[in-house]
Formats: sequence, structure tokens, C-alpha cells
Amino acid sequence: MTRVGFNCDQLQDWDSLLPVMLQQLEACCRSRSIALDPGQLPHGVQQLLRLAQSTPVHLPPQPSAISPVGRLGRFTLETVARGRELATFSGEIILECGALSRGQTTFRLRDFWSFVQAAGAEALPIVSLISILVGVILAFVGAVQLQMFGAQVYVANLVGLAMVLEMGAMMSGVIMAGRTGASYAAQLGTMQVNEEIDALRTLGISPIGFLVLPRMFALILMMPLLCIYADLLGIIGGSLVGVFMLDLSVSEYFSYTRRAIHLNQCLEGIIKSTVYGLLVGFAGCFRGLQCGRSSAAVGEATTSAVVTAIVLIIISDALMTFIFNLLKMG
Repeated sequence: MTRVGFNCDQLQDWDSLLPVMLQQLEACCRSRSIALDPGQLPHGVQQLLRLAQSTPVHLPPQPSAISPVGRLGRFTLETVARGRELATFSGEIILECGALSRGQTTFRLRDFWSFVQAAGAEALPIVSLISILVGVILAFVGAVQLQMFGAQVYVANLVGLAMVLEMGAMMSGVIMAGRTGASYAAQLGTMQVNEEIDALRTLGISPIGFLVLPRMFALILMMPLLCIYADLLGIIGGSLVGVFMLDLSVSEYFSYTRRAIHLNQCLEGIIKSTVYGLLVGFAGCFRGLQCGRSSAAVGEATTSAVVTAIVLIIISDALMTFIFNLLKMG
């Protein structure tokens, strides 16, 4: 076969699928050196085929390979840009705090108390559940090891010190990062998408003083209280294991706990929780204001806020633990 023709006597209607099929057929015939005669096709189909043949195919440009030096340079520029954004946001917060002390910022107490309620009373159920379970887990793991030496009574010391020094503050911080920090990022990100933050700037209202400071101060205020609450419930959770599994009396358990914990250790946990509240509020608001202009960007900002807050909590915990140990040694 050297030529392909068409008989269109019975053809009444056609749509765009016909020219597409004919174009594919023409490419197939060309690859096999077979001539295609479109003379019997409808006039409109012939015009579409001529137009398709005369229009050049534009392929998307292929990304050029980037050298390792180029990738390093791009990473450096992105890091510098992020550092500049972080420094700018921190500076704006410091300036707004100064303006707040002089009574020159748009800080609304009504918003502040609503955020206090959201970050405090409304967070009690999840903090209660997690704290009791953490206390139970610590007591159970400690009991498994201490029973080998007949020292199961020191489970009270283990749980009390662990909750007061680390777990009460850290678990509260992680919970608030996933609950409240993500909420802040989603709220501010949605306002960014809806151009509400641009409207505030147009009206001469600082988004930092109006939106960020009430949220951050609410977390800074409530995190120490949540930490104390988590410490108490964690100790109570550990007592359940001590009383019902290790046959310790309630008075004996809490007597050992009271002797193991000192006031400076409680203050250490409270200071850590205050710093965690600052970091969670900072990360949530920073990622929210950094959000793009799409719904997908809101989800990315929320995820980034949680990840950033948890990373900052871990890093700050390591630094503060090292500093507190140095102060004790001094």
C-alpha cells in the first residue's frame, strides 16, 4: 500500500476527535512512507489539518543541569533571604512591644483574653490526657527496671523529676505547637489569602500589634500554668502504677515524690515552658504571615509552623538544660 484515501459520502457530523485521529494517522503513514490523500475529507477538516501542519510544535524548555557550586549558591541565597525575613519579623515584634509599653499600638484586650481562653481552658482536655499517660508510661518503664534491684519505691522520684524537669514542659509545648501554633498559622495564612492583612496595612494598622502580640502573649501567659498542671497530672498518673502495680501506699508514693522535687527544679521547668510558649507563638505567627496567596499555601504554612515550633522547642531545651547545669556547677 502506497496511498491512503477516504470515502466520506456517509459522513454527516464530525467533531474535534476526527482531526486528532487524522493527524495521528498522518504521522503513522509518514513513518512508513505512505502518502495520505485528504482530498475527499470535509473542507473544515482539511483546513484544521493544514493549520496543525503549519503551526510549529513548541516543547517546554528543559531545565539546565545545575552544578554543585550553583546549588550551593542557591541554597546560600535562600538561607540569607530566610534569615532576613526572620530578623525583620523579630525586629517588628520588638518595636511593637516598645510601642505597646508606651500605649501606641493597636493591642486589643478583648482579643487577648479570647486567645488566653483558647490556649488555656480549651487546651486542658488534651493536656490532661497526654500528661496522665506520660506519667503512667514513665512509671511503668521505670518500674520494670527498678524491680530488678528491689528499688521500685524510687519510681516516685523518677516520675516526679522527669515530669517537673522535662516532660511536663516539653509535652505541653509539643501539644500547643500542634494545636495552637498550627491554628495561629492557619488563621493568619487565611487572612493573607483573603488580603485582610493588606487591608490592615492600608488602614495604617500594624498586623504585628493587632494580630501577633495578643496571640504570643496569650501563649506566654498560659504555658507556665499548663506546665504546672501537666506536672501534677503526670505525677498522679505515675502514682496509679505505683499504687496498683507496685503495692505502694498513696502516702508513701507522694512522700518520696515530695522529697525528690525541689523548688529550683520546678522553676527550671516553668522557665522552659515560658520559652516554649514564646517559640510556639513566634513560629505560628511567622509562618502565617509568610504564607502565600493560595489555599495550598495555607496548608504548607500550617505544617511548617508545627515543624518549626517542635524543632525550636528541642533546640531550646538542649540549650537551657546545658545552661542550667552550668549554673548548678558554678
